[in-house]
Amino acid sequence: MARKSVVKRIRVTKNGKLMRRKMGQGHCRAKKRGVQLHRKRLSQTTHASDAKIMLGYITNKN
Repeated sequence: MARKSVVKRIRVTKNGKLMRRKMGQGHCRAKKRGVQLHRKRLSQTTHASDAKIMLGYITNKN
């Protein structure tokens, strides 16, 4: 069964990369500089070692 928590946070691209949001965007953003917030808006690819594990979480294994 797929892990819903991972499915909500990870997106698989057309080429098979796993994209995720950078952390620190939820709340308490008033103290952060604009440059920091601008960098955090961009999506980030997951590391290759983590991608294999997360891909197993996304697919259904019954």
